[in-house]
Parts: sequence; C-alpha cells; structure tokens
Amino acid sequence: MRVLLISWEYPPVIEGGLARHVRKLSEHLVGEGVEVHVLTRSGGHLPSEEVRHGVVVHRVREPEFPKDINAFVRWVQAMNRDMLELGRELCEQLEFDLVHSHDWLVASAAQRLAGACRAPWLVTVHATEYGRHQGWVQNHPQSHIHAVEQAMVLRADRVIACSRYMRSHVAGVFGVAAGRITVIPNGVDPRDLEPVAEDLDALRARYASPEQRLVLLVGRLVYEKGFHLALDALAPVIRRLGNVRFVVAGTGTAEDELKRQARRLRLMKHGSFLGWVGDDMLHSLYRVSEIVIVPSIYEPFGLVALEAMASGCLCVVADTGGLREVVPQDGSVGLRFTSRDASSLEQVLEQALSDEPARARLVAEARAHVLKFDWLEVARRTHAVYGELLSASRRAGVS
Repeated sequence: MRVLLISWEYPPVIEGGLARHVRKLSEHLVGEGVEVHVLTRSGGHLPSEEVRHGVVVHRVREPEFPKDINAFVRWVQAMNRDMLELGRELCEQLEFDLVHSHDWLVASAAQRLAGACRAPWLVTVHATEYGRHQGWVQNHPQSHIHAVEQAMVLRADRVIACSRYMRSHVAGVFGVAAGRITVIPNGVDPRDLEPVAEDLDALRARYASPEQRLVLLVGRLVYEKGFHLALDALAPVIRRLGNVRFVVAGTGTAEDELKRQARRLRLMKHGSFLGWVGDDMLHSLYRVSEIVIVPSIYEPFGLVALEAMASGCLCVVADTGGLREVVPQDGSVGLRFTSRDASSLEQVLEQALSDEPARARLVAEARAHVLKFDWLEVARRTHAVYGELLSASRRAGVS
C-alpha cells in the first residue's frame, strides 16, 4: 500500500502538535508495511526530497507565513497551488492507493490530488474554526475557513477525529453522518519526552527556589486556550500560599494582553513569560514543574496534558472537550475544574499544591495511564481505516 499524506507542517518544520502527530503516525505506518510519502512545506533550507526514518518527505518551498489572518489565508491558497503542482508530478511517477490530509490548510490540494490519483480521500480533523471561535464564524476570514472545513469533511470519503468529543462536534457543526467519522486518539511516546538539559536542578533554579512549587502553562497564547483564566486563579493562590512560581511557555495573539493582565494582578514578580520554546526545553520544563494547568475553553484532544502526565507532572485541566477523554472524571490520574470558571480552578489548584502525598499518587497513576495512548495502536487503527477505504473503492470500481 502506498499512501500520500499531506500536511502544512512536518519536522523539522513545527508550528504545533500537528507536525508531531503526522511524523509519529507516518513512521509507525511504515513499521506496519505502508509506503508513506509526505507532501509538506519548507522554508527553503531543507531538501526538496529526502527519506526520514523510512518516510519519503517531499517539500514545496514557501516564504514565511504572515501573521495577519487575511494575508495568511492568501498565503495558504498559494501553498496549496504549489502542493498541487508537486503532487501532480508525484502522481505521474507513482501510483498512490490513498490520499490522507490533515486539517483545512491543505484541503484544496488534497481533494484535487485524490481526484488526479483516482484514490480515496481521508481527512483527519484536529480542530475547527467554529470551535476555536465559539461559533462566531459569520465574518471573513473565519467564514472562509469554516466553509473550507465544511466542504472538506462533506467531500472526503472518510473522516478521522481525535476524540469522541470531536466526532460529535464535526457531525453536529458540519452535518456529517457520525458513521463516516472514526475516532482515533493522538498518541504519546514517553521516550520522545526525555529531557536534554544536562542539569535539571540548574534549570529549575532559574524559575523557582527548592522550597517553591512551580506551575507550568504551555501552548499557543490565544483566547481559546484559556490562559487568562489560569492567571486569574493563580493570583489569589499565590497570595495565600506564598511559595508558588509560574512559567508561561508559548507565544500567540493574546501574549501582550496576558502580560498586561499579569501586571494588573501583580503576578510578574512571581513568574516568567518565556515566549516560544523548543521541544527540548519543553520536555525539561515538564520535569522540573510540579503542576501543568491546561485551562482550555476549546480543546479537541489535550496533547499537553498527555505529555505532562508522561513526564511525571500533575495535570489540572478544564472539564471540557477532548480533555475529558485524557483525564478521567474520577480524579485517578489528574484533576479537573469547571470549564471557564477561574474560581473552580483556584480551588483545585490550591488543593493540588497543598497536598504533596496526593499529588505523588496521581503522578504515579498517570504514568501508567498514558501507556494506553500508544502510537503503534494509533497506526494500526489508521491502517485499518485505509484498508476499509480501499475495499470500498474496489467494490465501487467493480460495480
């Protein structure tokens, strides 16, 4: 079986969790005997074609993407034209059995390439514009992105969602039959999360003294990630407990507002905004922090929570979306707070910081829990979907 996977990011080009997902899935599919070709982009410093861990990677050269959202939409359209051109050349050279694309950013090229290859088209939906903006998609460019996503899932032969929550969300928002959507969660490989900092004690000392407890916030600094709620909850907890520090790792459109909020709450002397950090630094921060807060308003899955648990860090997460499927309600591996409620987070956070024995028990249970989210199983289930699509395509060809 030869498959063309299409994604706007693939390591070493990393914008978020999507690159890591496509990489791990691709490499494990190769282990299952699938010949995987990835069509993606580069900034010009990478070879146009190479084999990485058994995966054949083809890259189109694109300029740096603009921060302005309207300009970004035009940039995405240009990237799709370039991907379509290279993809057509690949289809002339190779016979692909299936095209598998990820999110709206490559939907235009993927649909046309599936037609050019006469192959089934499978789409994985990692998030939606409707969810990111809490349903406010009436105005451009959100309306454009929403329309692209709706056309994508309606025209695809099958859809994969990363959680039961996302299956329900995609079915309800876009009017897709739930039976056409297969739930396959993300995976985690604890071996990928090993810290590289030579001296973790020295790293921790940058941000907290030995007697202080360190709280980590990580991710894109955008409204739907809910970091403003975490800052509102941290302020009174720090005033009462006194020996708590925090670190914010990430960047995004809400970064300046979050810093202004931290100054209003008099939090800046108790924590640090690090900006963007690479995977190596992030993995080390998981190891030196006591707690990771995932305060998302909208969260299709919750990869940060999974990574934190695999790294031995207690997770405090919002009771919403895919986080419910990563952190069970019974409090056996992590703690939940009422979504969008800073007071609820404040109570749960203070409880977690004050009870060290309970925190240690949860961390130990979580290490075993994350083993359920295995990339080999993700690849096997995805491979099974490939087989179903190919069988259906052959039957349709015969009839």
